[in-house]
Amino acid sequence: MQRTYLEQQAQIPVLAEADVVVVGGGSAGAAAAIASARAGAKTILLERYGQLGGMPTGGEVILIPSLSSGDTVMIRGVMLEIMERLTQLGGVCGPDAADAGRTDPELLAHWSKYFNMTWDNKVCYGGYVDPDLMKIVLSQMVEQAGVDLYLHSWGCKAICEDGTVKGVCFESKQGRAAVLGKVVVDCTGDGDIFASAGAEFEVDKSSMESAVGDADIVHDVSRTASMAVVYRLGGADFEKLAAYAQADPAGLKAHEAEMARIAGYSLKVFPTSRNDVVWVDNWVLGYSSIEVKGLTAVETIVRRTLLDVMDYMRREKIPGLENVWLYDTAPQLGTRGSRRVLGVHHLTEEDLFGRRQFDDVIAVIPSTVNPAMPQVPSQIPLGTLIPRTVDGLLVAGRCFSSELTANSLTNLVPHCFAYGQAAGVAAAVAAKEGVQPRRVNVKEVQRILREQDVYLG
Repeated sequence: MQRTYLEQQAQIPVLAEADVVVVGGGSAGAAAAIASARAGAKTILLERYGQLGGMPTGGEVILIPSLSSGDTVMIRGVMLEIMERLTQLGGVCGPDAADAGRTDPELLAHWSKYFNMTWDNKVCYGGYVDPDLMKIVLSQMVEQAGVDLYLHSWGCKAICEDGTVKGVCFESKQGRAAVLGKVVVDCTGDGDIFASAGAEFEVDKSSMESAVGDADIVHDVSRTASMAVVYRLGGADFEKLAAYAQADPAGLKAHEAEMARIAGYSLKVFPTSRNDVVWVDNWVLGYSSIEVKGLTAVETIVRRTLLDVMDYMRREKIPGLENVWLYDTAPQLGTRGSRRVLGVHHLTEEDLFGRRQFDDVIAVIPSTVNPAMPQVPSQIPLGTLIPRTVDGLLVAGRCFSSELTANSLTNLVPHCFAYGQAAGVAAAVAAKEGVQPRRVNVKEVQRILREQDVYLG
């Protein structure tokens, strides 16, 4: 029997009130806050780290993939604005948006060396971004939108009355405090707020130990069962590595398998916005991102093994990696899946590949970054962001309502930006109309989303 401690009752100070409170300033949360404020709502944003962006900034998962299908850029709005701002700052390595869908042999030859920058013999818009420049861009956008931002503030518990979320308690250096809102948006990634509010959810744990050592796990639908500590290596030459990958794919595959054996988990080297810096993504299996010992284990395992991996690259003189040195390790753990809310609509793989049409569509996404699967533009309904059983709450990010396989295909960085923007607008409209999110005027939400340059088909 687990020992317990009875916490003393305390009065929690309410620091602020707003129309919309967004918890979590990652990809979904930053977009939600920006979109909500631009839609006219007084907006509070709580973020536990010292920067915004989540996975592509603190987590250094710097691939922004599959923004287009054919010649149409489908993930637009806040995501596209970030890419445009980063491009102006020289913080993106990737094709121009105007080149989406082009079949020029020279363009294809160049961008085919970069994972996900071509698709079906066409240029696919996306890019590899500078995480530190992205932190700056997001900070500017949030400030310019007029969001009331609280960094170093960990949203930990929903404040509920009669099944309706009224605000959030959070922890900071000032101790525990609260903020109140007409609508709360849970963008914590792991669904910490909706779980504390009593919303129904599901969690899938996959036993993928047999896949350890398979570098192609990046394409496995069970990728959500893994975590990562991303790190970057300086002294690289990505163009040289890419040429080697094209000339001797079996040789590179053998090196990847040996590095995975040394590390005990799968890993893969990707480009960055600079040719002389690469990033190493990894897939550590068997741990949960909602268990503190699991989080601790992944951080420890990767930092214990990365020097051995780096030494192998240099010792074996892998072309482009023979002179690498440790540039940095991501300050934020890479997480891919845990709780998923059970929403008004539960997205399925059939929804995605059956091209189902929804009256409450709030995003259209190319649906997958797996080159072995068809790139089918798919509609995402607002119902996936609304819990079945709790009011006053919207959910955005990878914990949106979806079955495991559908979630694994549609929970990447650009998808989360799209869901966040939709949730922010829906929250702002619900707050203005004085209705629950499940009763929100969908046509008005869609009108504002289009006004904010969101593609809805």
